Amino acid sequence: MVRRSVVTGYGSYLPERVLTNDELASRVDTSDEWIVERTGIRQRHVAGEGELTSHLAAHAARRAFDQAGIGADAIDMVLVATSTPNETFPATATIVQSELGMRHGLAFDMQAVCAGFVFALATADNFIKAGQVDRALVIGAETFTRILDWSDRSTCVLFGDGAGAVVLQGSDGEGTVEDRGVLSSHLYSDGYYHDMLYVDGGPSSTGQVGHLRMAGREVFKHAVVKMAEATDAALVANGLEADDVDWFVPHQANRRIIDATSKKLGLADDKVVITVDRHANTSAASIPLALAEAAGDGRIQRGQLVLIEALGGGLAWGSALIRW
Repeated sequence: MVRRSVVTGYGSYLPERVLTNDELASRVDTSDEWIVERTGIRQRHVAGEGELTSHLAAHAARRAFDQAGIGADAIDMVLVATSTPNETFPATATIVQSELGMRHGLAFDMQAVCAGFVFALATADNFIKAGQVDRALVIGAETFTRILDWSDRSTCVLFGDGAGAVVLQGSDGEGTVEDRGVLSSHLYSDGYYHDMLYVDGGPSSTGQVGHLRMAGREVFKHAVVKMAEATDAALVANGLEADDVDWFVPHQANRRIIDATSKKLGLADDKVVITVDRHANTSAASIPLALAEAAGDGRIQRGQLVLIEALGGGLAWGSALIRW
């Protein structure tokens, strides 16, 4: 028997405020046509005044609990993947733990920027496989609009706020690719590429939060290659082909990147979950938001094979293969 981490619940939350491309065009030198053509984004959600990353995360968590049919007392571990924590410390996960009424277990944050949810899922999976926890709550939550330079049209049009969550439950499988749960995860990073995507501030450097800076063309080039390699690694590790995948749920950064990656993998368009047009890039929240949407509307069905992948600042990237 092999210990697996099965997804038993999912949930999502998007702030009420919607910022359209046309509204952005009134602030910076851009247009709806320019943004859609280059990114596929038409709108994004923006957290309201006083609405923190922990609030978004807790909303998504409660919906995941409802969908799983459990309460917070059933959770042993809370992981929050985020690059926009409430505070430098303590971990936003501990704040979420408190908001959910939990006085037990462990809680910590995972920082791998847009790849954060993949890293957090892999971490929770390994805790479950090691027998240290039985049930984990994994959340991707961001208020990314708080670190944008709204005068920089090359970056401010790309990002939005939101949160998504999944509940992972330990379960014994047969050790085959037919088992439900996380079949494998594959994580990578290379700090050499730091200057391609970073925030120009922090407690130890400037003492200020700073703003996101990105070399868009270089990120695009590396994203397509590295994410395709990560997804190939997941398929090879499990003895599968791209045709075996039922759903490809990539990080929702840019429609061009998604299309190029799925084409490189040879995946049909009707197998790709797309939310970037409505959510924009919500960093660590993008994959769990997309998973919750596709599972919630009935596209992703129990027993189907789901491939996820992401790349973010660091650079950090990775993939995971899940039998839903």
